[in-house]
Amino acid sequence: MKEKFYITTAIVYSSKKPHIGNIYDPIMADCIARYKRLAGYDVFYLTGTDEHGQKIQAEAEKAGITPQQYVDNIAGEIKGIWDKFKISYDKFIRTTDEDHIKCVQSIFKRLYEQGDIYKSSYEGMYCTPCESFWTESQLVDGCCPDCGAPVVKASEEAYFLKLSKYQDKLMRHIEENIDFILPVSRKNEMINNFLKPGLNDLCVSRTSFNWGIPVEFDDKHVIYVWIDALSNYITGIGYDIDNPSDSYKKYWSCDLHVIGKDIIRFHTIYWPIILLALGEPLPKTVLGHPWLLSGNVKMSKSKGNVMYGDDLVDIFGLDPIRYYLLSELSYGNDGNITFESVIGRTNTDLANTLGNLVSRTAAMIKQNFNGVIPKIDELSAIDEELNANVAYAARRATALLDDYKLADSLESIMQIFRHCNKYIDDTTPWVLAKNEDDRQKLGTVLSCLVENIKIGTILLTPFIPDTSEKISKIFGFEIDSLEKAQLNFSCIGNTINNTEILFARIDEKKKLEEINKFLSSKYPKKEEPKAEVKEEKVAEPIDINDFAKVSLKVAQVLECEPVPKSDKLLKLIVDIGTEKRQVVSGIAKYYKPEQLIGKKIILVANLKPAKLRGVESNGMILTSGEDDVKVVFIDDSVPNGATVR
Repeated sequence: MKEKFYITTAIVYSSKKPHIGNIYDPIMADCIARYKRLAGYDVFYLTGTDEHGQKIQAEAEKAGITPQQYVDNIAGEIKGIWDKFKISYDKFIRTTDEDHIKCVQSIFKRLYEQGDIYKSSYEGMYCTPCESFWTESQLVDGCCPDCGAPVVKASEEAYFLKLSKYQDKLMRHIEENIDFILPVSRKNEMINNFLKPGLNDLCVSRTSFNWGIPVEFDDKHVIYVWIDALSNYITGIGYDIDNPSDSYKKYWSCDLHVIGKDIIRFHTIYWPIILLALGEPLPKTVLGHPWLLSGNVKMSKSKGNVMYGDDLVDIFGLDPIRYYLLSELSYGNDGNITFESVIGRTNTDLANTLGNLVSRTAAMIKQNFNGVIPKIDELSAIDEELNANVAYAARRATALLDDYKLADSLESIMQIFRHCNKYIDDTTPWVLAKNEDDRQKLGTVLSCLVENIKIGTILLTPFIPDTSEKISKIFGFEIDSLEKAQLNFSCIGNTINNTEILFARIDEKKKLEEINKFLSSKYPKKEEPKAEVKEEKVAEPIDINDFAKVSLKVAQVLECEPVPKSDKLLKLIVDIGTEKRQVVSGIAKYYKPEQLIGKKIILVANLKPAKLRGVESNGMILTSGEDDVKVVFIDDSVPNGATVR
């Protein structure tokens, strides 16, 4: 009997078409699912859409259609994009599915009846885009700490989940299960920023909108996203409080939740506590992967740097985009995508390293052995070296895949093909072909090449399945099992099939021109009425006495760290000569702490103290720019505390 492997992605919110960064979840999970199937596991892969909430209701009203019609359109588009990327899911769940709705209602009722959910009221600052309440101290510059949008004061009756009741039990589970939250940095963030300070009870119903699953015993309320959306991981495989399905019994608990790092808190605190309250086993691993940035900043329509997955496939083809994404995002660090970088990696890795290797090998077999893969003679030291190098790279690739380190694994797989290219350069088969006495040696070289290309191709299958299938057809081997990725010369005697250029080299200049034409035709800019030109507002003049009121001092950064629960703020300890000060600055998007430690900056030293996210700030550092903020640094030779005039 096969060992089971249950893998899920975060379900996509159906308010807008997802951009390429949103698609990394299902592509990463697809790669892992395909690998596990190759390794002989019974895999169940769940993905889908989150279809309730205030934002969707507002978008539907704006479009003049019902929320159900709205999400039907968006969910259909999302599913179409997933299919275009050949995501090998076993089920695509929608939170408007009838069985999901009924199950969520029964979960909510059970938690209420056993005292884990209670009714109260909530007052706070509400962010509509995030659909979240915040306290005054959590706001950053008066705005939402997560997305930066303006907030409004709001109050409403709501049901709450008792998070604090399960806090200690969850903490023990995290400490005893080292792979529960990956990478380790995400685990430390959850423990230090949320669990240790103490959990507040969680709002799990809303009354200010009605597009959601009604609370069965109180229909003024709809069940909020945390219980609705998160429960898909069990409803999608047939969970039922009183009579769980055979599928649920078989696949739960989940082996791997694949999610973005921005929603790690929901999946490692809220979701486990819901399961603890239900008496269900917790997931084995929650993997919070990094972000895909566009031009080194987070994708945003307002920034104009959004790329859509279906467009990228139309422009470059499927496998170049899958390859780029899976090679670009490392285990713990954000990746970046530009059209130029996709072109560059396609040319170097796919066209030069892989495509050229396959083309040269197949051509030499056709030219010298009538297209039949030749027998091997005695293996020489150089042949054995190739086989050993490939075997080592293959073992490393599978070990890294087992640890979900996909980019590192892919690098090891590409190393297999680099070893093969070096082997060609070292053995010079075109020279061997000129001498009949070297014919057996030539046959051995070409057979060794095919054999090691086979090993690399099978390992490459989870990443770029279409290309792997093409290569397997050229040389006549199967890619349906990881066990076949070993040295056994099983391809000897196979006839080379028709070859095609796997990846043509891309002329960057011409391609960028094509891309601009494609995007301009697909997304024509709307002509906007010319706005009235207004004179730039000039600051009121001040005299020297006004300026003299501001005390500017040279300060050296001694310590720097992120402010808990904030993506924007850094806390700095600075030395101004006569004392050390703590300062909070909203520059976390532009600088990492290590970039500032030891630097000398300019500090407004006589600013009134203020609290940002509950952290006291005694001063303000000088910066320039709006969208691309730069700290004003001072030469190291200037002493700490020197006055800036």
